[in-house]
Amino acid sequence: MALVAATLVISGCSFAGSNGSKGKEATSGKEANVNMQEAADRAEGIIDATLKAVTLSVEAMRGPSSASRCTDFKNDGTGTGSVTRRRYVMTIISAERRGSFLGVVERYWKKQGYKITSVRSSADMPAVFATAPDGFQVSLEFGYKGQAGFHVTSPCVAESKVTEAPRKPLDPNSPESKGLPYVHSDFWSARTPISSVSPTASAGEG
Repeated sequence: MALVAATLVISGCSFAGSNGSKGKEATSGKEANVNMQEAADRAEGIIDATLKAVTLSVEAMRGPSSASRCTDFKNDGTGTGSVTRRRYVMTIISAERRGSFLGVVERYWKKQGYKITSVRSSADMPAVFATAPDGFQVSLEFGYKGQAGFHVTSPCVAESKVTEAPRKPLDPNSPESKGLPYVHSDFWSARTPISSVSPTASAGEG
């Protein structure tokens, strides 16, 4: 399963100047006044705001969260950690509409000052990767059977307990338990490409 992620502004928390958590190696020490729980809340906010920007909305569900320690060049703990939050899109996004969905999200991220770091061009499994101004790593990736997922990973911040975000219990016989999109959308599930109308206008963004 693949997941989605979070809000663009968290009042009272500043991540400015945070370094990304590549390899979970902390190079600048503990991020002042920001802990892993606050970073997790921020990640959830980024996903929520991104999904809200897609005004022809899609259904999404939370995936499992994860957390890890950040280490120095000796692989020793630094008193910091990183968290990842995920969201899976359960709406069927046809192969013909995946580029448009990615375009809506990419343009929204750019408007928020995100730097697009990589784009994976693929008919079946396209993806876009970006870095937020505060160092959060975000991505939208299509996977098996067209499952779209949002992932948000925080920079290294002060270690703390992290509460798992509420997740809807899954009926083992439900479509969600199979981890594949099943909700039909007249727009996103259509098997015709968007040609004459821009994806932004079609999706109601901006």
